[in-house]
Amino acid sequence: MTRTGSAVEHSVLDALQAVLPAIAARADDIERARQLPADIAETLIATGVFKLCVPAALGGHEAHPLVLLRAIEAASIADGSTGWNVMIGATSGTTAAYLAPDVARQIHGDPKAVTGGIFAPRGKAVRDGDSWRVSGHWQWASGNSHSRWMKAGCIAWEDGKPRQVREGVPEVLTVYVPREKIAFDDNWYTSGLCGTGSCDMRIEDVVVPASHAVSLTRDKPCNNGPLYRFPVFGLLAMGCGAVALGIARGAIEDLRTLAGAKVPTLSRRPLAERSGTQGDIARAEALVRGARAFLVEAIDAAWDAAERGADIDVDARMALRLAATHATDSATRAVDICYTLAGGSSVYRSSPLQRRFRDVHVVTQHMMVAPPSYELAGRVLVGLPTDASML
Repeated sequence: MTRTGSAVEHSVLDALQAVLPAIAARADDIERARQLPADIAETLIATGVFKLCVPAALGGHEAHPLVLLRAIEAASIADGSTGWNVMIGATSGTTAAYLAPDVARQIHGDPKAVTGGIFAPRGKAVRDGDSWRVSGHWQWASGNSHSRWMKAGCIAWEDGKPRQVREGVPEVLTVYVPREKIAFDDNWYTSGLCGTGSCDMRIEDVVVPASHAVSLTRDKPCNNGPLYRFPVFGLLAMGCGAVALGIARGAIEDLRTLAGAKVPTLSRRPLAERSGTQGDIARAEALVRGARAFLVEAIDAAWDAAERGADIDVDARMALRLAATHATDSATRAVDICYTLAGGSSVYRSSPLQRRFRDVHVVTQHMMVAPPSYELAGRVLVGLPTDASML
């Protein structure tokens, strides 16, 4: 990777940019399929984008978080569902660093291997000798159609009761399960991010080796590179914010194109010549640029500490989660501005703005960037005792 200021260059970004125009042209196909069509998934796999967070020792790129940010943004400008799939598959590679090398190679070593999953502990893992017996039902199994392994968040049970990390707090495991041992419900019918294949998944009493389970809040990575000292939940939140920023950037570009050509009803001037249009599109631009700058600043601060091998303090972790949530919030407001400015044109399925409007509002519902994230950051800011395990 090379970098000048906040600009970054990487071979994966070059490969991705080369294929995104064709993917953008198939946004309707992606939405109708309710998942990435197989040929599009194969195209993205070939760019290496899903290996951005996989350790270099496994053939991954172990890339700077700003490379990840740019990749997710670029994919989301092309199509929100594609950007979401890129985010899920790429960030999922991070947990490879928590696995023993032989297990990590088994799961992540193939250049075409993609993983996905859900951290939320909606499953139960019961200790059974050197294994876990896993059962559960999870929502939001994004990108499962092109993933070979899915991760499932589970409460760890031992001796007939949840295992505690401290009083009242059960241990949460992230368990790798092969896709063929999972049942997927065909229920992904939603308002937005329609092409992410984020259906429910069910696991019934599947035996998983203990080596295939990690605790992201307690375990230390086996790989000591700076990417794996970077806050793992901050990285996921950053990915969500990057999807929203990319969608908003696409909406602004859509509106710029429309504004030069559209003459609103009962008007003699193109939309672009109206002072209200000019003021509002400038506000949307400022929202996106300002939020992105805050996110890059927070990434840089956490990365600097990670590179130095220093502990990343609670304030830096808080800033990363806060910046990602603010980016999602600001991007949503920017999309809303563009959608409103476009008038009646934006309500038609033929308008990309209606898809961007629907997509960005679904991003806001992810637990990493939903409104309660502000409360978590606020507790740190006012000095209250805070459970920082999710920062």
